[in-house]
Amino acid sequence: MPVFQILRRKEEKESDGYYFGTITELLVLPEYQKHGVGSKLLQLAKDHTPTILWFSTIGVLLYGYASPMRPAALEFLRETVSTHPSWKVQEVLAMAFDIYCFANGYKNSLPTIEEWLRDSRPNVGRAVSEGLRIWTNRDYFRENPQIAISFLSNLKADHSEYVRKSAGNALRDISKKFPELIKEELAAWDISDKKVAQVYKLAYRYIAEKSIDR
Repeated sequence: MPVFQILRRKEEKESDGYYFGTITELLVLPEYQKHGVGSKLLQLAKDHTPTILWFSTIGVLLYGYASPMRPAALEFLRETVSTHPSWKVQEVLAMAFDIYCFANGYKNSLPTIEEWLRDSRPNVGRAVSEGLRIWTNRDYFRENPQIAISFLSNLKADHSEYVRKSAGNALRDISKKFPELIKEELAAWDISDKKVAQVYKLAYRYIAEKSIDR
């Protein structure tokens, strides 16, 4: 018996032929299930969102809020939402992952962060690198910037340009507050590798622009 029920609708006006799946069981406490609460929530969402895409992004955010309490919600984000072709949905997936980390605690979420970053699927890794930007605006990473730098630097030779660009931009963000740490990290990179060189250029841009080396 499946844990969740997939509800699908198609909106002809959406260019990507978007389909939305939701898990009502994850958004309603067990003691209130089987009383029509989930159906009512879905109907309210449908009635007050202008398009199916809006409807879907609200659902993805709800998964983020549910995920610290319901592991199946986090798994749904990783295994199902990450496969959707819409870039808008992937942006909201990144937001949902940050919601999970905030609610769960960034330090407590380190194993999950590392696991997602190691995932070979670009949308999964990027959900982390992009979702936690600006990394050092989060208290834990502000106090431990070297951990954020290490996570992001591990993506410097990732097979996906999509992921590499996100990692490079995230490292550039960090360089604005911690330029010396970024310079130290980048100095150890082998930029003869074109993939690594691309990330290096993005990560080093702010330092170069501000002439911090001088």
